[in-house]
Amino acid sequence: MLSYYDLRKGVQFVYEGQPYEVLEFRQMGKSQDVVVAQTKIRNLITGRVLQKNFHQGEMFKEAELAKFQAKFLYSHKGKFVFCHADNQGNRFEFLEEQLGETAKFVKPNQEVEGIIFQNEIINIVPPIKVQLKVTDAPPGVKGDRAQGGNKAATLETGAVVNVPLFIETGDVVEINTETGEYVRRIKE
Repeated sequence: MLSYYDLRKGVQFVYEGQPYEVLEFRQMGKSQDVVVAQTKIRNLITGRVLQKNFHQGEMFKEAELAKFQAKFLYSHKGKFVFCHADNQGNRFEFLEEQLGETAKFVKPNQEVEGIIFQNEIINIVPPIKVQLKVTDAPPGVKGDRAQGGNKAATLETGAVVNVPLFIETGDVVEINTETGEYVRRIKE
């Protein structure tokens, strides 16, 4: 069992019968020495993000999740189709809303990790860092700055991320899928 204090970033627990993952945790004292845990949690089935306060004495069951290797096949009209890595005939799909921000960083034939909760496939987790090609990067205009600037670039998956001014169309960049931020340019 997990207490409210154990709900740190990355912890997966069962709340109201569904698995959740803690995205943010902040402990806050209120009047009369009452300590409250302010959290931002994501439902692993629906992808919805909630802001929730938990109080001392609340206990939670740890989510028992199984993982397996899967492969992203294609997306069509907001549906993302995956298969088991070892059996392409065994397919499953998710809506874009269920995947949330991770949907922007998966490309065809990419290996991902599938998550099973109570014998049902509920979500996928992409690799922490992915390499994607820049399909559109407007020319950078530096101006009067002491530090390098950023510009918005479109990636091959349709995601738009901020990149340094030196990134051009055709470059391959590494993106952190947890934060959605540019990491580095990959030399080919």
